[in-house]
Amino acid sequence: MDEIAFGTDGWRETLDVFTDDRVRMVAQGVATYLDEAGRSGETVAVGYDARETSEGFADEVARVLASNGFDVLLPERDCPTPLVAHAIVERDLAGAVVITASHNPPEYNGVKFIPADGAPALPEVTEAIESHLDEPTVKPEADWGEVEEVDFVSPHREHALDLVDADLSGLTVVYDAMHGSGRGVTDELLRAAGAEVISLRDERDPDFGGTPPEPDYANLEGLEIAVDEYDADLGVANDGDADRVAAVAPDRGYLDGNQFFALLYDYLLETRSGPAVRTVSTTFLVDRIAEAHDADVVEVPVGFKWVAEAMGDHDALVGGEESGGYSVRGHVREKDGVLMALYAAAAANDGGIDERLDRISQEYGDIHQEKTSLDCLEERKQPVLRELADRLPETVAGERVERVNDADGFKILLADGSWLLVRPSGTEPKMRVYAEAGSQERVAELLDAGRDLVEPLI
Repeated sequence: MDEIAFGTDGWRETLDVFTDDRVRMVAQGVATYLDEAGRSGETVAVGYDARETSEGFADEVARVLASNGFDVLLPERDCPTPLVAHAIVERDLAGAVVITASHNPPEYNGVKFIPADGAPALPEVTEAIESHLDEPTVKPEADWGEVEEVDFVSPHREHALDLVDADLSGLTVVYDAMHGSGRGVTDELLRAAGAEVISLRDERDPDFGGTPPEPDYANLEGLEIAVDEYDADLGVANDGDADRVAAVAPDRGYLDGNQFFALLYDYLLETRSGPAVRTVSTTFLVDRIAEAHDADVVEVPVGFKWVAEAMGDHDALVGGEESGGYSVRGHVREKDGVLMALYAAAAANDGGIDERLDRISQEYGDIHQEKTSLDCLEERKQPVLRELADRLPETVAGERVERVNDADGFKILLADGSWLLVRPSGTEPKMRVYAEAGSQERVAELLDAGRDLVEPLI
């Protein structure tokens, strides 16, 4: 039990720790939690990603839940996490368990619980599950639930096409599945909307071709090349369980998560209105766009569970984070890289991605952001933050500190509008250092200052 701890987005570990016995204990914790929440005997979805071990772990979870009296719905094959979240709401389920380690390397696996509202579980839920970790309980066989395979793809596709409502005829998109669960799902959604789609890395490979299924700049060179080779209007990629998205524009190339957020919000505001929710690590460019449309921005700690909660509280038009996870009003409040690929294509079809980003830059100015990571043992994270609280500087890289936001680590806001953020990773033994400013040179200076501030404390 001591090895099981839910972090920012579930429990992830290497396969020497992530074992059948521990997964069954998590499943029992979920069953007991649902019983105490008044959902006994209801139906639960169990999804899984494309990793070699995921289907087997999902079967174990399904057995435990069924032996506790719950009916269980399994997908017909490995399935994007957002499709499982959508199935919860679409089918009025008690919740879902998803076996996935998302973008982590193949030697990892993970498990997450999604409650009945389809949004990420908040700490009070995961803490309750952790408190109920135990060896599986087996009811009399006559009281067991049924396990059934169903189609999670078609209902999500119909919903996405209705929500985005775009005719993509004449648009060419290159889609990189990175060997993950988005293959045959995201590309088929784009085709259903009328786009011509060229698919890359679209066969299942539990080793992800030797590259972790992380859709960042370093791993998407092939997508950039293909966009140029096929003279495509857009390139999109998903991570391993397709809850995140990345994009490539014909001229600009790879777009980071902040650029994608700005692109998405700007596109949505052409026909709708409403506030945006962003994490503390996400760009102030979103704030500039919101201000121009008399809209508010709600800032929350890192973790999509906090984005989702604030989206519900503020009826937000969009919510997102710089790591590539977004959702929109009218959809479940879980990040969805499949749906966001369709939104990116719709934006590309409406005037072009490069043109839209050029206009955003002209109207709101250039903002640059980067981050770095420093190794930090788990037991040192909180002591580092406590020591940093006593050493917060009055100036950073020659600029006066105006205020400090301590909602998630320390976000140091400077007089020139730039900022530096230091926070502990929720998934790895690292401290994260982020910086945002008006130029890459200034970002580099701020990151150097951040490292100098934190390294002596680790």
